[in-house]
Amino acid sequence: MKKFLEKMRGRQKSPERESAYEILWSWIGSFLGISAVGFISQKWLEPRDLTLIIGSFGASAVLIYAAIKSPLAQPRNLMLGHIISALVGVTCYKLVSVPWLSAALAVSLAIVAMHLTKSLHPPGGATALIAVIGGPKIHALGYLYVIIPVGLGALTMLCIALICNNLAEKRRYPEFWY
Repeated sequence: MKKFLEKMRGRQKSPERESAYEILWSWIGSFLGISAVGFISQKWLEPRDLTLIIGSFGASAVLIYAAIKSPLAQPRNLMLGHIISALVGVTCYKLVSVPWLSAALAVSLAIVAMHLTKSLHPPGGATALIAVIGGPKIHALGYLYVIIPVGLGALTMLCIALICNNLAEKRRYPEFWY
């Protein structure tokens, strides 16, 4: 038991705070990315009873605008992680009528699918969960949820990340595509 509890102490010191330069560019990217998704959603999709903005995009913004070197933030992980997780989430919602079980299966199977496809993107777990607990508007989309909001929203944020992160002289994104 002592050995088990010892693991919870951690081994390293907390990382240093990022420079003001990095913090500023993280803010610019996340502001522009979420603004673009929100604007497109409000202007063109919501009048058609669709949406482009989902909660998991907030977590994606942290990765693709602030943790740009992380393997979890790379384009493959962003796009495939969200799309695969959305497919898994919608499928679980449709096949499993017990809400708590459907939610648990959606998240855990999305993690497995992302691992198997080398596309682990933590916000994908939330994307799968939203497919199950998102309510009538999300449920009405069915598999369209995979394309709009998930695919198109993630693609919009990726385009902003490619532009914004590479405008900054000291930043480079992505680290890899595949």
